[in-house]
This record gives sequence, structure tokens and C-alpha cells, in this order.
Amino acid sequence: MLVEYLPILLFLVISIIFSVAILSLSFLVSPKKPNDEKLSPYECGFEPFDDARTKFDIRFYLVALLFIIFDLEVAFLFPWAISLKEIGIFGYLSMMFFLFILTIGFIYEWRKGALEWE
Repeated sequence: MLVEYLPILLFLVISIIFSVAILSLSFLVSPKKPNDEKLSPYECGFEPFDDARTKFDIRFYLVALLFIIFDLEVAFLFPWAISLKEIGIFGYLSMMFFLFILTIGFIYEWRKGALEWE
């Protein structure tokens, strides 16, 4: 019975060996010439001047929630659209209910001012 899993185990071992070899090779071959420009912060475009534990504006979190809501919506809409013929009216109504709840969440965020940026 365990013989059936041998190809999977072999594939796993080869992929781990290959991954470690490629990472080691890139570490050994890559040039290591750090300078001030390469070591400077690049995420926000300016030098950090305060503690990393400062409080953020709540709008950053609201925008992140909006992104997650609509990202999940799109992720669920593709398989639903492909299998719509097989799932029938129950699948259609379930997705309409799902979209209705997402629309309520969107309207709530809109009324709370999450889409307004100063």
C-alpha cells in the first residue's frame, strides 16, 4: 500500500533538493556590494523617524477590509460562474444571497466614510 505513495515521496525529495540547491547557488553567486543606497528604506520613500509601534489611521484597516471583501467575492464568482449549469437554481440563489451580504457590507463601509480620503 505504501508503494503507491513512492512517486509522491520521490517528487517531494527531488523538489526539496532542487530548491535548496537553487537557493544555495543564488546565495553563493550573487554579488555582495552593499552601499548606502541599497541599504536605505524603500517602502514609503522616506527615512523612518518614529517608533514602529505608532497607531495607524483606521482608514488603512477599512481599505484593507474592502480589498479582502471584494477579493473574496471575485475568488468565489469564477468557480460559481463555471459550474452554474450543474448547481441549478439553489446555487444561483445562494450566490445572490452571498452578493447581497457583500453589498450590505459595502454600503455600510460607504456610509461610514471608508471610501472618503482626505
